[in-house]
Amino acid sequence: MFRRAFWFTTGAAAGVWATTKVQRKLRQLAPDALAVRAADKAVEGGERLRGFALDVRAGMARREEELNEALGLNAPVDAAPPPRVLPALGQHRAPTTNPHDRNEDH
Repeated sequence: MFRRAFWFTTGAAAGVWATTKVQRKLRQLAPDALAVRAADKAVEGGERLRGFALDVRAGMARREEELNEALGLNAPVDAAPPPRVLPALGQHRAPTTNPHDRNEDH
């Protein structure tokens, strides 16, 4: 009698355990769960990519500074370019023409 009760209980427990495992796996493979997991992975990948881009930018700035020091170019980066010299009002340059230009009015 005890032997039958033991095996009945063991079988019932194994059945409950297997059913629970199968149900849990089915919930993990449901379309909603897959979409949520894919979105989480995409966000995680984006964060890693953003961190990588920030590291690359910092390395580029550091290397540019090293090169500027090595070449003796210690001018500030945001310095304004030299002013352009524009012709005075009323002074026009004559248009240059190419003797081989065959753009004629017909």
